Amino acid sequence: MRMTDPPGRTPQRSNARSNRARILAAAREELRDNPDASLDSIAQAAGVVRRTLYGHFPGRRELVAALAQEAGEAFGRAFTAARAPGADTLEAMARMALAGWAVGDQYRMLISLGRRHLGEEAMRATLAPAREQAASILQRGQDEGLFADHVPAPVLALGLEALMLALAEENASATWADPTGEAAATAFLVAAGVTPQMAAVRVRAVLHESVGR
Repeated sequence: MRMTDPPGRTPQRSNARSNRARILAAAREELRDNPDASLDSIAQAAGVVRRTLYGHFPGRRELVAALAQEAGEAFGRAFTAARAPGADTLEAMARMALAGWAVGDQYRMLISLGRRHLGEEAMRATLAPAREQAASILQRGQDEGLFADHVPAPVLALGLEALMLALAEENASATWADPTGEAAATAFLVAAGVTPQMAAVRVRAVLHESVGR
């Protein structure tokens, strides 16, 4: 016999999901602008009382962990959406790098907070599913002789991930900005073993196609 929720239970669950989503959305904005924003200020920005926020996230670490998980899922979705049927390996890698740049730029502060509050290993685990997608394309490129093969593809993927996150942290700084991701994606391909000239051509081709669409 199928159990059913008691009267009023479903609206409560719906409200809880709505509150959690609002808290996470507010936290993304508040922490992006001010990494030291208090939980009280986040609750106020979300339009909930402090007790509601603590009901979902008992402390700052739990809130940052949820945001870090959200970032990892966003990377995975972006990589999946960037796939193009019939794309060759270099195009596929350029698409992935540009998609990762857009997400990394959005979440760069939250990823930095994740490292601080959760630790490097926890953040590596959070980003692992997206990294595995990159490693798969890198392995294909190594097999085709397009990418450097001095280290295994999973190790190369980890190094390239660190490069992109470092560049994202510098984006929009006083000395450098890369709004489209062209420079970062080109650097990504060069670090993977592609010549600078070829990397620049392939990244620009993907960007121009996106603008055309």
